[in-house]
Amino acid sequence: MHRRIVKLAFFCASLYVGPSTLQAQEFKLFDRTVQVHGYVSQGFVYTNDNNWLTMDTSSGSAAMTDMALNASSQITDKLRVGAQGFDRNLGQLGQYHPSWDWAVADYRFKSWFGMRGGKVKTVLGLYNDTQDEDFLRVFALLPQSVYPTDLRDATIAHVGGDIYGEISLKHKLGDLSYTVYAGHRGDSIYSGYPYYLSSFGSRITSFGGLQYGADVRWNTPLKRLLIGASRIDEDLTGRGVAINPFNPAAGLVPYSEASKSDWTNQFYAEYTVGKFRIDSEYRRYWRNQELFGGTSESFADVRGWYVSGAYRIRKRFQIGSYYSRYTITNVVSGALSIFYPPTTDAALPADHEYDKVITGRVDLNKFWSVKIEGHFMNGYGSGPYPNGFYTQVNPQGFKPDTNALVIKTGINF
Repeated sequence: MHRRIVKLAFFCASLYVGPSTLQAQEFKLFDRTVQVHGYVSQGFVYTNDNNWLTMDTSSGSAAMTDMALNASSQITDKLRVGAQGFDRNLGQLGQYHPSWDWAVADYRFKSWFGMRGGKVKTVLGLYNDTQDEDFLRVFALLPQSVYPTDLRDATIAHVGGDIYGEISLKHKLGDLSYTVYAGHRGDSIYSGYPYYLSSFGSRITSFGGLQYGADVRWNTPLKRLLIGASRIDEDLTGRGVAINPFNPAAGLVPYSEASKSDWTNQFYAEYTVGKFRIDSEYRRYWRNQELFGGTSESFADVRGWYVSGAYRIRKRFQIGSYYSRYTITNVVSGALSIFYPPTTDAALPADHEYDKVITGRVDLNKFWSVKIEGHFMNGYGSGPYPNGFYTQVNPQGFKPDTNALVIKTGINF
């Protein structure tokens, strides 16, 4: 563990000379200005008991790296194009397999009506479409009950199109922003859900499908109070191979799963006054799916919510805290029910995760920040919608409580 801490300290020290000179880059292409931005972050996580986020955190782990580079250009007054490449390694996830985070053409006809298409960020709640803008937040990790980092690419974007706009309400009632979208979701096979399935001998080769939804947010007459709601529906299919649970010696057989009902409702609010910001969200995810080609069926009900606050003490120093609650119930019927007993008691550690968090952020300069964060968790929420805890890296089983230290440094330009 001490060697890992030394490596992290060396990484931070090596950045000391460079970041102060970083800035966004611009160049001309066909008489149009192209802006280039990017970031890289490195984290270190230590837990007192359970291993977390697929890393060997009980010994201390620095296997937490992500980076992105994007370019965009305003082609006309109404048309903007851009794209971002992204890569990460989070323990057993990501594994440095680069992908397009987003690639979009955006045409705004009027303030109340615009269209964008390509690989578009999915608007879901306060932060889903800004998860890659870590430098804007005080927290090293967003509340995991609503934004689990191991499932980042499950909702980050869709290949399709959006209709969006902003409408000024009469009688000084504020502004109403809306987004309506439809497209195809395509998960990385190096994400949390395929890794979760691997604990049962399954190897997913593809996972995704149709998704459509909407988001409406109201900037209320009360200055800096935002209230909103999101809804997303999906029709997902997963394919691959798996060990036949009824005859393990027979080797791998084709595996498939398909949604019968898959939706998410999310409600949120944010209020800023002076140097203080408070926000809260509630998310319910429901999934009814067929397993093993329809021989079995599962029902998962996931509910998460949090309340968070952040305060800027000085120009370059912020503190923050949040309380996050996550619960999951899961029932499997059909042939596989004998292998998966129902989990319906959210009070059990296996069916919930309650997380108390405190954090501090120091901006060493305009481009470089360091965050130190403590997590005090009860429960480990193991199930088909994973939330950071996996049996593969906890072969001795789980303990009910986990305390975690997260140190994260990042530069952006």
